[in-house]
Amino acid sequence: MKKFDRERVLLAVAGPVIALAVAFALSSVVLIASGKNPVEPYTLMFEQASFSDIQVLIINQASMYYIAALAVAVGFRMNLFNIGVDGQYQLAAMMAAIVGAHANLPAALQVPLLLLTAVCTGAFWSGIAGVLKVTRGVSEVVATIMLNAIATSVIAYLWLPSVFGVKVGNNNTTGEMHKSGWIPGIDMGAAGEIYGLVILAVLLGIGYWVVLNRTRFGFDLRASGASESAAAASGVDPKRMVLTAMLLSGAIAGLAGLPILLGDAHTYNLNFPTGIGFLGIGIALLGRNSPVGIAFAALLWAWLDKASPELDFHGYDKEIAVIMQGLIVLSVVVSYEAVREWGLRRQQRRVGAELAAGHVLGSSDSTDGNNSQKEVAGR
Repeated sequence: MKKFDRERVLLAVAGPVIALAVAFALSSVVLIASGKNPVEPYTLMFEQASFSDIQVLIINQASMYYIAALAVAVGFRMNLFNIGVDGQYQLAAMMAAIVGAHANLPAALQVPLLLLTAVCTGAFWSGIAGVLKVTRGVSEVVATIMLNAIATSVIAYLWLPSVFGVKVGNNNTTGEMHKSGWIPGIDMGAAGEIYGLVILAVLLGIGYWVVLNRTRFGFDLRASGASESAAAASGVDPKRMVLTAMLLSGAIAGLAGLPILLGDAHTYNLNFPTGIGFLGIGIALLGRNSPVGIAFAALLWAWLDKASPELDFHGYDKEIAVIMQGLIVLSVVVSYEAVREWGLRRQQRRVGAELAAGHVLGSSDSTDGNNSQKEVAGR
């Protein structure tokens, strides 16, 4: 591996490693300040991860985190901040649940219908923010935050028994979906089942890498995110790329809730997980928008979520995991900026050294040429 390649890999790894180290250190400081053992909580959570049933829970949770983080990462690549992933995936999951409860097609048609419903719903909801940005210049951050609130109200409306809601005790649901839309999981014996749509998360990760790194569209997307003016000069329409990126981000976000919806819950109710879209932001940041990095970050987040309840039984607050997640996000921002500055200085020194070497070589060649001319003249 060339020296330049080694440095690039080092810079890519240094940011997340420093962020995790700082987050763990600061979390330990919090534990010490509260009079608790700064090491034992981590030991307990690592021990929990050794149990097969916890591992299944971690993988299942990570699949949803991974899809949500990919949706955020698509926006990041275009220099867009899609805060609305949470509203997009919740609304998409509810619409898929409603369609699954009222349509009863063969499984070969039912499952694609539910996937298409979720994709179209998520893309439509994020597309609103995209249209507002390219036509009226509205910040996608403001638009998606407002759309999250609107999505919550739309869901509350759809839950009404007079619309699509079904009253079950004190809980509103969309009714149980027809079994033709259920996706069987991967049986792990006594440990439980891994969601069948974990495979979808893997395929999305592969597709994300291929599209962004091996297609003209991916190049245009990254170029527009790096510099709209430069992209426009090369014939790329920045507004079209903004709208396309928002639609693609929302389409992926719409799939984030389907692993649990089609693999376990089979209905949308008040117990459906929320906040996954916001967690996806931190996971995408930690994973540096790389599909492999996001996978590791999603597994880390899921581990903190699923292993932390054990802390309650040993006199520790399980909220230490939430504190650590917040510290990771803060540390990521600081460490990435520090690593970027360090990388720029290294590059500047390298370019300066190369220019200096070229100048010395040029001077040497000039001296050799003058000496040769003198010898010819002497002859």
